[in-house]
Amino acid sequence: MDSEQPPLFRAARDSFRWDAVAHMPYKQDGSAPFRDISRQVLFHEDSLGCELRYFEMNPGGYSTLERHEHAHAVMILRGHGECLLGETVQAVKPLDLVSIPSWTWHQFRATANEPLGFLCMVNVLRDRPQLPSEADLARMKEVPALARFLGGS
Repeated sequence: MDSEQPPLFRAARDSFRWDAVAHMPYKQDGSAPFRDISRQVLFHEDSLGCELRYFEMNPGGYSTLERHEHAHAVMILRGHGECLLGETVQAVKPLDLVSIPSWTWHQFRATANEPLGFLCMVNVLRDRPQLPSEADLARMKEVPALARFLGGS
């Protein structure tokens, strides 16, 4: 992140965009599987030790299935979908809160008919995500709800 400080106030625009906030691809390097998702870093606050980001998936989009040492705090802002969280799959809707503990497999998926947007708070300093191995995926698919969510992929 550059050393330039953002303005103290940034107005909301239509379609979950904000003034002086870059609308970016979800992941730059394309090394992890995901579909139709973007991100915006709303706050990067070294003094607070956290970063607040807004992610949005187009209808049918999804985030990467991953885990890592750092935890997440998520609030669904718009749309409906599902969240794989450890060994459960939970339907999500606006204003739902999702806590993602350290080293917990997680993935968000939007329904086929509307975007899914959520706020995600993480540590400013965080580790890189781990993707599941073939063995990890095989273990997950032994759980019927996860097998349905993952769709045999």
